[in-house]
Amino acid sequence: MATDIAEILETFDFLDDWEDRYKYLIDLGKELPELTTAERSDANKVRGCVSQVWLITQVNSGAAGEPVLTFKGDSDALIVQGLVAIVTALFSNRSAQEILDTDVENIFGQLGLQEHLTPQRSNGLRSMVGRIRSDAQNALAAA
Repeated sequence: MATDIAEILETFDFLDDWEDRYKYLIDLGKELPELTTAERSDANKVRGCVSQVWLITQVNSGAAGEPVLTFKGDSDALIVQGLVAIVTALFSNRSAQEILDTDVENIFGQLGLQEHLTPQRSNGLRSMVGRIRSDAQNALAAA
């Protein structure tokens, strides 16, 4: 299963049919490591998602001392779980500044997500990205 955003983009590009892309999205979500009951806490919930989404952020120091963030997450909905997999693949193990500099709209555009997600799922995706960007800003401020 793909673990980085380049592989996900390549696979999405290869799959012509959106039904196949949805199946792939669900498969990506199924590959996420399972969260513990403690990790599925209210504090880790992403606000603004219709489905339940949990996102755990870990901040470490990079080689140059900059904050590097790692994410893991889960959802109670299969397609949203796949979106969590895409978001964590896109942002995990990157510096806070790289996260803030990432052109998310461009990447989601390459995946064709805007045209194929319901408004609720699109809002949830924006909420996840907003939470990650907020965590990156907080990590930079604390550094």
